[in-house]
This record gives sequence, structure tokens and C-alpha cells, in this order.
Amino acid sequence: MQEHTVCKMIICTNKMEYPLRSQHQRAPKQVMVSSEEERVSLLLMKALVSRGSVDAVCQQMASHPQYLESFLRTQHYILHMDGPLPLPYRHYIGIMAAARHHCNYLVCLHTAQFLRVGGDPLWLQSLEAAPPRLRLLDQINKVLAHQPWLTSSSHIQSLLKSGEQCWSLAELVQAVVILAHCHSLCSFVFGSDTNSDFAPVVVKSPNGTPPTFCPFDAANGNTNVPQTLAAPPEHRTRRRSLDSSCDVGCLKERIQKSQEEREKREERLLQTHADMDEEEDLIFLADASRFITDPDFCYEEFARREDDHFQVFRVQDYSWEDHGFSLINRLYSDIGHLLDDRFRRVTSLPSLHSPDLKRAIWNYIQCVLGIRYDDYDYGEVNRLLERDLKLYIKAVACFPDATKAPACPLSWTPLKPSEQIHVNLLIMEARLQAELLYALRAITKYMIA
Repeated sequence: MQEHTVCKMIICTNKMEYPLRSQHQRAPKQVMVSSEEERVSLLLMKALVSRGSVDAVCQQMASHPQYLESFLRTQHYILHMDGPLPLPYRHYIGIMAAARHHCNYLVCLHTAQFLRVGGDPLWLQSLEAAPPRLRLLDQINKVLAHQPWLTSSSHIQSLLKSGEQCWSLAELVQAVVILAHCHSLCSFVFGSDTNSDFAPVVVKSPNGTPPTFCPFDAANGNTNVPQTLAAPPEHRTRRRSLDSSCDVGCLKERIQKSQEEREKREERLLQTHADMDEEEDLIFLADASRFITDPDFCYEEFARREDDHFQVFRVQDYSWEDHGFSLINRLYSDIGHLLDDRFRRVTSLPSLHSPDLKRAIWNYIQCVLGIRYDDYDYGEVNRLLERDLKLYIKAVACFPDATKAPACPLSWTPLKPSEQIHVNLLIMEARLQAELLYALRAITKYMIA
């Protein structure tokens, strides 16, 4: 068998049955391991080596290793591998996306990674400090995050025809994928309560230069100096896949050390923050509000809109299988395969939930975002989903926000933790696909106009 990796992308053209809709598409070939326990170990080890720590999201998803493998492969591809956008841009877009939901966990994560790849620290002062090209993304970021049905070809046109600050179509597609990925990941973070236990990261950067280490690498002993700011960000070499030099036997020790170091860092950060001299150090706190404009713009009930100008998005007219997949794969090489694999895996995970229940969850999420399937009986949603579960799903999918109290703290006592996580994964992926469908339909309309 080939070496077990999560970061190396293997694409094949085998047909697979799509669990939700029986359309054929291509999906990446799966890497086989001898046991589920070994698969989890390998995946977590990859995350540990590539990012310097095993983050809480990976630990939550580890109960579903088949899905985690696909998730990590996609995330690594869009954030680190070859693509039209420079690395600092990618993480800054991640910051912008996470900030719309006040997700401190992801804002901190992308802030650290932004500095690690040589991003300009001054951009972190506020959205206004970022380059004009990035600021132009604010409108489509806001719309996709809260009311994706408002996404139109005019949003695409404003980005592609902005004079010297214009985006290329390939750049825009990658940016949209990052935005949708991070928005939906916010839903998972809040649904799994990861954000509430997270301590903000303080990065000290003397004289306005990038720190000499990434806080998320400290647990791994990695104190390498990041790339300098001498070369323009657009010309920096993009990161390739990272191979692990650590064997499975040392994984538990590394994870335990990572957790212990994180606790120590949190204690030091409290003391550091108390003793800090603001005149000598430039402090970057993950304050999401500095990256937000129009904070009052939020989710509105699609079904209760009196204005019928915004029609229901009918999947029969524009679907992922028949339209979105081919377009996105053509404009951003191979990403369609990776995203398609995520959608397939999350709906095919072994679960106590029946296929009908999983489809009801998926279709309900997309319904509250304005997307409907003509061949589905929505009476099944009310029959299969209890009211509390529906309230929870809607809250996590539509308005995950650290500034608001949980709309419906759902008690899932009868469910195993892995089943709870599975529901949150379904929410995340259904929302991701919905945002992508709206954005890709707008791009299609722009291209044929």
C-alpha cells in the first residue's frame, strides 16, 4: 500500500453513488488503513505535524475518521497548496469569514497562520488596513454568511471589474470557496461548543514585524522564523504537502504535550496581558469586530419575506451535481472532486440515524436558506425532526454567533457523542453546499450575460 497521507491529493475518475441524489460524479480515491484506530492516529498525527498542534476541531471530528480525512485534505488544499491566491490573502479571507460570526476560535487560528506565512501585521489592525482588493470582498462575505440568497451577478461583476483592484475569475472562485468553508466551519465550532472554551491568542510583535514563531506551533517545539516581508506576497512560494517524520508510537505523547503546553500558554498569556507595555509591543488580539462592517446585517427568515423578488432556489434548475461541480472544478482545478467527496462522506457515515432522517436534516438546512428540492416531500421534515432538533439545526446553520446566547441548548442525552458530532457535520456540509450553489449560480449568470 502507498504511504498513508492526508495532505497528498489522489484524484481518480471512479463513479460513486451520491447518497442524497443518485447523480454520478468523480471522487478522490480512498486510502486504506488496517483499522479505524490507526486511521485516527495517522490523521491526527498529520494535523499535529502540519499545524503544530492538534486543534479542537480535529479532535471533535476524529470520531468520524473517514470524514476527517476528506475534510483535512480539502482544507489543506485551499489554504496551503497551489492556487491563484497568495497564502497571506487566504488566511486573511479566513479571518474575514470567521469574524462575521464572531468566531474567536477561527479568527485566532487564521491570525496565527496569517503571520506565520509572512502576512503584514498592520493588516490586522482593522479591515480598513487591508489592501483594497481584500476589502472589496466584504460585501459578498457579508451576504454569503447571513443571507446567501441575495448573492447576485452584480456582486461578481463588482469584483471582476474594479479597475486596478479587480479580481480574476480564478482568484474569486478560490476566495468564495474559502469564505464558504470558514462560514460553515463556524457552524461546526459553535455546534460542538468549541468556541466557548477557547482562550484568545496574544501575539507579541516588536517593531511591527511578524513574530518569530507561531503560537500554534509552540506545542510542537517549532520556532522557525516565518518568511520575510521583503518579497511581495503575490510572489511567495506556496506551501506543498507536509510529510510526517513522527511514527504512530509517539502520537499520544505529542498530543498530551500539546495539551499541557496549551494550558501553560494560557496561564502565561493572562500574566503577559496584565504586564504588557503597549508602547514597546504591538499586540494582536483576535477581536472579530475590527474586521466587520455593517454589524447589524444578519440572518432573516427567508420563508417569511413579504417581498417575493427573491425566488426559491430550485435544485432542479441549478444543482451541485449537474452544474456547480463542473463549473467550480473548471475554474479551480480539482476542488470540485474534493468538495464532492466531503458531501458524499458525511452522508454515508455509519450512523444510528436512518437515511431518511439524514436527508431530512440536510434538506431542512438548505430549505431555511432558500433552497428546495421539487422531488422531496417536506412533510417528512416535520415527521422526522422533533421541534427542539429543528430549532437547534436552524440556530447552528443560520446564526452561529459568539455574541449571542445559544438559541436552543439541545439536550442530546440519548445520543452518543459521535452521533451529536455527525449531526453537526451534516449541518456544516449542507450549509457549505448551499453557499457554494448561490455563489456559483451568480458566477454562471455573470458569465452568460
